[in-house]
Amino acid sequence: MENVSKIWLGPLPQDSPYVKPFRLYYVQNGVEKNWDLLKVHDSVAIILYNTSRQKLVLVRQFRPAVYHGIISSAKGTFDEVDLKEFPPAIGVTLELCAGIVDKNKSWVEIAREEVVEECGYDVPVERIEEVMVYRSGVGSSGAKQTMYYCEVTDADKATGGGGVDDEIIEVVELSLEEAKRMIQQGAVNNSPPSCLMGLMWFFANRAPCAKA
Repeated sequence: MENVSKIWLGPLPQDSPYVKPFRLYYVQNGVEKNWDLLKVHDSVAIILYNTSRQKLVLVRQFRPAVYHGIISSAKGTFDEVDLKEFPPAIGVTLELCAGIVDKNKSWVEIAREEVVEECGYDVPVERIEEVMVYRSGVGSSGAKQTMYYCEVTDADKATGGGGVDDEIIEVVELSLEEAKRMIQQGAVNNSPPSCLMGLMWFFANRAPCAKA
């Protein structure tokens, strides 16, 4: 995951299947305005809880956007990045199992596939519960994300997970105490808001003490 030997910037191809920049114009209160936007895929995120061992299941992966953001904030530029001064490890995140909506399938079916591919648990869609729907990137994309909750057991483990094709994903299990500390620490693990919100929802609604 952290074996990144070279990194640089380049122009965004117009045929990118993931990001399409454009400018939106509108008139508000009689004044013409505009806003630069990004068209991106909607997505799903899944809170996974292994009831066999009472562990929350998350994933670690290298996020280029996080790496770029950290260096740009520190240097003010991204030119001539020194990989020893800024090791790729600083761009690794700890987050919920998630994925983009880019298939002609229901969102819950896509969520199920992400659980299998990233974390290795094979569960039917009937065991995946919708938690909430919200908009992310409200200043740039306004993309929709649906969060789900799924309880799994050791018996559901079908593969080691880790993603598909050239994805490099590490499955991480957190005890309830470790997850609580993670919430208290905030984004120290480069965790996105959806992950922290998902963990808070779990402790408020599904943790063993919350069910009692």
